[in-house]
Amino acid sequence: MVDLELFTQYIEEWVLENLNGDSADGMQSFRSPFTTDELCKLDLALEGVPFQQLIRMPFFTDVSDEVIEDQYLATEDFLHAIIIGLWRTFWHKSGPLPLCVSCPSHIGSRFSSVEKAISRGRLREMRGLALISKTATDSKFKWDHMVEFALFKSEVFLDNDSRLSASTICEALFYGFHVLVSRSLSKIISINSDSVFLLVLDSKCGAVMKFSGDLGKLDLLNSSDPYLSVAEWIKTYAEICVTPVEPIWNRLGNPNWGDIGTLQVLLATFYSIAQWNGPPRKSVASLISDHSLRLQKRRTECCIIETENALVPYHGTTDHQTGEIVELDQNELFSHNRASRLKLKCGDILALDDPQQGQKSFQIHESLVGGNYYLYSAVCLDHPSELLTLYVGAHPSRLEPSLEDMSLWYQVQRQTKVLNILRNQGILSKYLPEIVASGRILHSGPCKKESPGGRCDHPWCGTPVLVTSPIGEPLSPMVANEGSFSADEATRLCRDCLAALRSAAMANVQHGDICPENIIRVVERQGVRNQAIYVPISWGRAVLEDRDSPAINLQFSSSHALQHGKLCPSSDAESIIYILYFICGGTMSLQDSIESALQWRERSWAKRSIQQHIGQVSALLKAFADYVASLCGTPYPVDYDIWLKRLNKAVEVSADKGKMIEEVPITLRLEDAAESSGASGP
Repeated sequence: MVDLELFTQYIEEWVLENLNGDSADGMQSFRSPFTTDELCKLDLALEGVPFQQLIRMPFFTDVSDEVIEDQYLATEDFLHAIIIGLWRTFWHKSGPLPLCVSCPSHIGSRFSSVEKAISRGRLREMRGLALISKTATDSKFKWDHMVEFALFKSEVFLDNDSRLSASTICEALFYGFHVLVSRSLSKIISINSDSVFLLVLDSKCGAVMKFSGDLGKLDLLNSSDPYLSVAEWIKTYAEICVTPVEPIWNRLGNPNWGDIGTLQVLLATFYSIAQWNGPPRKSVASLISDHSLRLQKRRTECCIIETENALVPYHGTTDHQTGEIVELDQNELFSHNRASRLKLKCGDILALDDPQQGQKSFQIHESLVGGNYYLYSAVCLDHPSELLTLYVGAHPSRLEPSLEDMSLWYQVQRQTKVLNILRNQGILSKYLPEIVASGRILHSGPCKKESPGGRCDHPWCGTPVLVTSPIGEPLSPMVANEGSFSADEATRLCRDCLAALRSAAMANVQHGDICPENIIRVVERQGVRNQAIYVPISWGRAVLEDRDSPAINLQFSSSHALQHGKLCPSSDAESIIYILYFICGGTMSLQDSIESALQWRERSWAKRSIQQHIGQVSALLKAFADYVASLCGTPYPVDYDIWLKRLNKAVEVSADKGKMIEEVPITLRLEDAAESSGASGP
């Protein structure tokens, strides 16, 4: 299938109908693959990243050979700058790049650089540029090495409309289909190889397309016309997402790195690199947390200081002449009646007085929650190879006037109590956080406290600290960055969380605050493979006895907790169902009151919409949701043992399949695809 014009004839009318909203429901079918929130997060994460296109994009209306050459060279440099910026920011700061930019001349052709195509006089034959994986054993790249394809056109949008033309979409789909087919026929196994991002660029602007589909459903046996078969597969089984066309280059030929058009290209390339090279070492969420630090530095540079109630301009005193160096006593910096909240930065050393282990020292790695200054990643100086979670509580003198500081009391002092209860009763599990150290900060300078449990007038004296293991990424940024979970990952998450709840239930402890922010993914190394486990954290709102009250979360708390302010035996399991619904792509509208939250739950359970949506991902998880629905609000406990047995079996089967894929080289022919059971290619 190498005739682009014939391919276009089969699907152009269908593409045009979807563009014009003439589909069955009257809605435009080609939605954008990215949300505005995703683009905003990437924009914040990339603050200060030095993207630099060295070859300017020429701004001419004619299409002479010289101009086309300059445009291709500028586009090649633009994509190369993106690869360098993203890889150095999120994956590795040094070392060789695993990707390069190259050009194919036609379907099935070999690749060459733009300069080589110019020297051979073949630039007019080129259809675009491709991001190629350099993991191949030989130096000759092929179509199954393609990570992302950029179609370069002289004009990409319709007149008076900021969107791609139908013919341009058809051409992009033509090349995208060949990328998917080449991957499925290759021995290269990539992560989720049934989707590809396609860039459509001209010398001024561009758009992004995402093309995905299960080639196992492509039927080539019942038709003698492959173009017809592929067209029917695209119309029936493929998913096509298209962004609006947005400006990328200004009139000087420089990319607008912070504008929507360029951010769309950056995000598509970010996902493409992650598809081939695995998750980044630094997540988007972790880089966003640095934004608050940069903002604080900017405020300091602009001579703005923070008081208790407002930000006010700083006016220097007149006691000293301008430029005079004055030595300040440390106690003068904290002469306020009210203690200052401790704010740590990367590299700071924090000394902790643990009643059981003595003095322990930790070095701060980064702030995990931007702006709150209470949650950090850190390493113990005695064992610097393991990252830990470090919570900094509120000074005891601050607890009464601030609800925020009370929440810190739950995170540090109360969570320390709960985790100690679990440890003292011999309940140890890799699915539960474990205390590494807990105690009070040892501040610099003399301490004038009168007793071991007392405190002096130093503003940090007596500040509680809790250090736990393991550390991981919360579900919220994972879903925002990576999208919905697969059936295997959702099953694993359910299994891991139920294992944690079962262990805690042995000590009559219920979590009481199950939500995406309080479940982390931890990557473990098992042999040559990385294995992810999910750990419920933040046990400070745990319910130990009847008088304890759980946290109230309008989206994820159980119905019983919302209605009565107490937990029933199945409340945590009910919250797990809402988590599964969330990670499987379920729509959870923001609730503005307990009444509206209860009404949403009542409608959803009555219509079984939660179970039905989860059932699209996994029949086993749907059965578990039905089981929990039968227990909601009743005094009957969850039978963790039987469900853990079923979930363990499903997880083990999934793991065995993963091992088979790694051990056995698979070659999939398109003739076999129609006879397969619908499984996607490797």
